[in-house]
Amino acid sequence: MFSKSKINEPAPKAPETTKPAMPEAPASSASSDFKASAPKPKPPASILSSDLTIIGNLKTTGDIQVEGAVEGDIRAHLLTVGETATIKGEVVADDVVVNGRVVGRVRGLKVRLTSTARVEGDIIHKTIAIESGAHFEGSVQRQDDPLSTKGAAPKAPAAPAGDAS
Repeated sequence: MFSKSKINEPAPKAPETTKPAMPEAPASSASSDFKASAPKPKPPASILSSDLTIIGNLKTTGDIQVEGAVEGDIRAHLLTVGETATIKGEVVADDVVVNGRVVGRVRGLKVRLTSTARVEGDIIHKTIAIESGAHFEGSVQRQDDPLSTKGAAPKAPAAPAGDAS
């Protein structure tokens, strides 16, 4: 009886619920704000398992964790190279964490080589951290905008062209 009367009463009391309807309107506008911000959160990192070999380029605005092998360039927001991973190609990401092997150029705002990292190629970075035990063969260059390929590409050919002339 107690629950039946309350269930039946809200439907006839629609005029009384108009007072709460006013707070619902701002709540719904707030939920529309949440809808606008809903696309901003990034999905979880894409994981390429250790038994996977990819031949080709990878490009995403999200995060990638590589545990297998990639023969091609990778562009991402955060790239984590697992201990069992091998990447042969250029790596471009806001954040690069290398635990495995990279053969090719590494470009990142923040680059971190852990103690198990093996990098054979140049590193262009804004900030870099190299742990003791990391193996690195190549050059290191600091740039304010290491992700910009336009700024770096003309500089490299310009110097050899001037030297060659």
